[in-house]
Amino acid sequence: MRGIISPKLSEFIEQANVAAALAKESGVQFTPSLVRGNLEKLSVFIGEGPELAYAQESAFVTTTHNIPVRVYSPAPDEALPVVVHYHGGGGMCGNIALYDTISRKIAKAGNCVVIAVEYRLAPEFPYPMGIEDSQFALEHYQEVLKEVNYSQQLIIAGDSAGSAICTTLASDNIASRVKIDKQILVYPSVDYTLSSPSMAENGSGFLLETSKIEWYFEHYFQGNDFQSTQARKAASPLFMPMHNTMPETLIFSAGCDPLRDEARAYGEALISAGVKVEHHTFDGMIHAYMLLDSLVAEECEKTYQLMGEFINR
Repeated sequence: MRGIISPKLSEFIEQANVAAALAKESGVQFTPSLVRGNLEKLSVFIGEGPELAYAQESAFVTTTHNIPVRVYSPAPDEALPVVVHYHGGGGMCGNIALYDTISRKIAKAGNCVVIAVEYRLAPEFPYPMGIEDSQFALEHYQEVLKEVNYSQQLIIAGDSAGSAICTTLASDNIASRVKIDKQILVYPSVDYTLSSPSMAENGSGFLLETSKIEWYFEHYFQGNDFQSTQARKAASPLFMPMHNTMPETLIFSAGCDPLRDEARAYGEALISAGVKVEHHTFDGMIHAYMLLDSLVAEECEKTYQLMGEFINR
């Protein structure tokens, strides 16, 4: 069933659809720089995050490059849970600066340390390079926490493509090397085959459209090894093996999101495997609603509240 947009977003969506139609009529083509710039424009809706006692730049050093991070803590002298945070953006867009407010609000709501990871992006660095950076950060997270205290509870969190990273890292082969206690997924992207019903039902008119998702994946998965549906399915977290040793999971989905049904399917698959899952759906919301805080403050506040409760229980 197609979602019904919240009145809070009606004007925003109408304006976005008009702009998209004009761009199409003018023959404007997607480019990485254009799409990145469009995502950055949403920063006017995010607002500022809370002041925290500790917020510092750092980096992981690999043999070939550095992986920038920002570390946040509301109480650097207290042994707090650690959340490794992966931003969204289709594997092509987004950065820790754009997501600064979200990282800060997670740190405050969860009374936790947050490590925001600047993983490499396609098309310059296609799959699986962003996954490799994210895995390195997860396996070495303690290296950037020398100035803050922390507990041994480890949580991963991400929205959209960031959730795709989380769910890939939470698969059995990664989790066997790192004990991930919990994962938080916000409108997760977990099915690269685009096969869920909501891809058709919500695939146009709600900001994120199926055609753009396809474009993202074409740039994210480069090379002949990932052009077939079978290869895309094998890379999809939804179709990876699941076991009861996978982390307890909190999922948020949006009723007007093309990714709505794959979020539900992923949660159901985890439950079938014996994993504890908590799933909340905001029926009138669209994909990326967390970047639109000033328009949907109540829904965003509730999301952070539920994250905080999940982290601390």
